[in-house]
Amino acid sequence: MKEFFQVVDLDQARARAGRFAPVGTERVPLSAGLGRVLAADLVAEEDLPGFPRSTMDGYAVCARSTFGASPSAPALLTVTGAVEMGRPAREAVGPGQAVRILTGGMVPPGADAVVMVEHTEPVDETAIEVTRAVAPGENVIAADEDARRGDLLRRRGARLRPQDLGLGAALGVTELEVFLRPVVAVLSTGDEIVPAEATPGPGQVRDVNRHTLAGFVERAGGTALPLGIVRDDFDALLGAVREALAAADAVLLSGGSSVGARDLTLAVLEALPGTEVLFHGIAVRPGKPTILADAGGKALWGLPGHVASAMVVFHVLVRHQLERLAGARPEPPVRVPARLTRNVASVHGRRDFLRVRLEEEEGGLAAVPVPGKSGLLRTMARADGLVEIGRDVEGLEEGTPVFVELL
Repeated sequence: MKEFFQVVDLDQARARAGRFAPVGTERVPLSAGLGRVLAADLVAEEDLPGFPRSTMDGYAVCARSTFGASPSAPALLTVTGAVEMGRPAREAVGPGQAVRILTGGMVPPGADAVVMVEHTEPVDETAIEVTRAVAPGENVIAADEDARRGDLLRRRGARLRPQDLGLGAALGVTELEVFLRPVVAVLSTGDEIVPAEATPGPGQVRDVNRHTLAGFVERAGGTALPLGIVRDDFDALLGAVREALAAADAVLLSGGSSVGARDLTLAVLEALPGTEVLFHGIAVRPGKPTILADAGGKALWGLPGHVASAMVVFHVLVRHQLERLAGARPEPPVRVPARLTRNVASVHGRRDFLRVRLEEEEGGLAAVPVPGKSGLLRTMARADGLVEIGRDVEGLEEGTPVFVELL
C-alpha cells in the first residue's frame, strides 16, 4: 500500500485513472440510442438517398438546354410531364425538355439539374421559358451524396446525437451496438451528514454530494446508484464499500479523504483484498485530498467532503474516467474566450481552478470570479465555468485573456 499524500500532478492522476477498461456492450433499439456510446462503427449499408432528389420546386432539365438563358434571352423548353411524389420517375428527359418536380421528388433519367420555378415563365400548358441557366448537379442531391455504401458514419466510442439517430433511421438501422452505461455507486460519509429531507440539528448538514455527484454521473453517461450515508465507523464504512463494489462498476465516496480521516480510510482500503491506492492527493485547488484506488479492477474514488471541491474534482478528473468507462472517446472540453475582470492570486506548484460567471461586455465576454471557500455550494451554483491557472503561474492580472471551461 502506498503512503498517503504523495501528491501527483493532474496529468499523472488522469493517466492512472485511465487503467480501467470499459464496461460490456448491449444492443438497443434505435429509439433508445440517444446519448449512448457506440460499441461498433456505424457503417452505411446502402447509398443515401438511393436516388437523385430535387432540392427545389421547379423543373427537371438537361442543364445544357439552359446554357445562355437570361431574362432577355430565355430558353424555351417543352414540358413533357410531372414527377409524382413518392413514385419513381420513369420518363426520360431529353434536350429541350422539362418535367415538373417538387422538392424531394425523384429526378428523372436524362435530367441532371433542376430549374427553380422562380426562374421560369409559363408559355402555355406544354412550354416554359427559363430565364436563368443552371449547371449540372444544381438543385439536385445525388443518389449517394448523403452516404455511400461502406461509408464510415460514426466511429466506435462516439456518443450518439439526435442527428446520428436520424441518419441511422434514413439508412434503415433498427438496432445499435452500444456500451452499457456504467453503474456508479454514490456514498456520503460523516456523522454530521443527514438526508436532504431531514431537519439538521446543531453541527449537522444535509447531504448535498449525493445529489450533485449523482447528477454529474448521469451527465457523464453513467447510471447513478445512491447508497445513502455512512457514519464514521470502520465496520459500517467497510460494509458499505463492499456492498457498493458488488453492485456497481465504480464507487464515489465523498468525505473521509482528508488527513484527519486517513487512518479510517486506509484501514478500509487495506481490508479490501486486491486493492491498490493509485494516488492520494493531487496538486490542484480545490480538491487536493482526492483518492483513487483500484479495488479488484473497479475504480474507488475518495472525493473531498466539501461540496464545491467534490464537484470541481469530478469535472476535471472523475468525469474523464467515467466517460472512458462508458466507452466514450475523449472529447475536448467546451471552452469560450473571455477577459478576467480582477486580479487573482495563485500558489506556485499547483493548478488552481477558478470558478467564474460569464457576463457580456462590449467586444466579448467577461469572466467574473465567484469568491468563496471550497465548502460553499454557491460558488458552483453561481459559476458558469472554470478558469485553469497553471501550476507554474503565480496568479492572473485583471484584463488577462482566459479560456473558460463551461460546466
